[in-house]
Amino acid sequence: MTAVWGRAQQQDFRSRVRGCLLGGAIGDALGAGVEFESLEAILGTHGPDGVTDYVPAYGRRGAITDDTQMTLFTVEGLIRAQVRRDTGAWHPPTDIHRAYLRWAATQNEWGPDERRKDSGWLAREEWLYARRAPGGACLSGLSDDRMGTLEEPKNPGSKGCGGVMRSAPFGLLVGWEPQLVFQLAVECAAQTHGHPTGQLASGAFAVIVHGLARGEALDGSVQHALALLGARPGHQETTDALQGALGAVRQGLPSPQRVEALGEGWTAEEALAIGVYCALVAEDVRHGLLLAVNHSGDSDSTGSICGNLLGVQHGETALPPAWIAELEGRATVLQLADDFAMEMTQAPALHGPSGASPAWLDRYPAA
Repeated sequence: MTAVWGRAQQQDFRSRVRGCLLGGAIGDALGAGVEFESLEAILGTHGPDGVTDYVPAYGRRGAITDDTQMTLFTVEGLIRAQVRRDTGAWHPPTDIHRAYLRWAATQNEWGPDERRKDSGWLAREEWLYARRAPGGACLSGLSDDRMGTLEEPKNPGSKGCGGVMRSAPFGLLVGWEPQLVFQLAVECAAQTHGHPTGQLASGAFAVIVHGLARGEALDGSVQHALALLGARPGHQETTDALQGALGAVRQGLPSPQRVEALGEGWTAEEALAIGVYCALVAEDVRHGLLLAVNHSGDSDSTGSICGNLLGVQHGETALPPAWIAELEGRATVLQLADDFAMEMTQAPALHGPSGASPAWLDRYPAA
């Protein structure tokens, strides 16, 4: 990024990054306890309004799932890509893939391996070593060291939502052009989800976040994503899903039934459509997130996507404080958000030809 950041711009950007990551984690945690339940079961257990607060999942309230885990490793990979650029190496998909392999280790190992000096700080966070119903395509796509590419993607038939639910951080690259953000998200989705819809929904989501991070309206950001989608082979499912979300806004007051008309969220295009719809009709963050999780289907992923969108749109101060206070891993999420914002706005002061911060390079090794 070559732009000169003023102090007010830096503060606004940091608030949007914090909002995006915290909002996604809150939506994830709200949906975690009802992810596999039908709407009928949710209403039967929690009353006519459904879930209105965190419900216990994985032994606690406010627990996050693989959606937030992988989103955090996406952020970490992007920071390390920027740091590695000083070495002359510049291929962000490779750095993201390495980050996802570090996530995969948290799903298969008991805890951090202190012998790995280049693992960075995030992989040393013990609380992340927990399986929270990770998607099969994510696990199998990262079961060996071969990186999936657009030419040779992993799981070529998979269009599950595991690619889209982790792709919001690409949209926080506000100094990039939208088409490059789209392309990076698509390439990184191919590392686990090879179906065109699994990839293109991820690119569309990243571009929508990108527009919001730049201060655009949500409707305009969705239109921009549709324009980029239209030039891509195999875009029709994702295009139809987004247009369905826009159409649902005009059909009347929002309701769980209207959400369910868009699908259940297990596939990439359905999760994206539900998240976008709930963000579009949200009266405030609380209303939007509760709408996004009270349905039959992948409630944590649709809640996460909606939370990413509302958080980056309105900033961290719009998020309900009580939900922030009880969120699992809050300190880690905030630390990573602040590090990302600092890397994007003040990188020359942290590493580069004029010198480097040893503490920064320990946190984000260039290796």
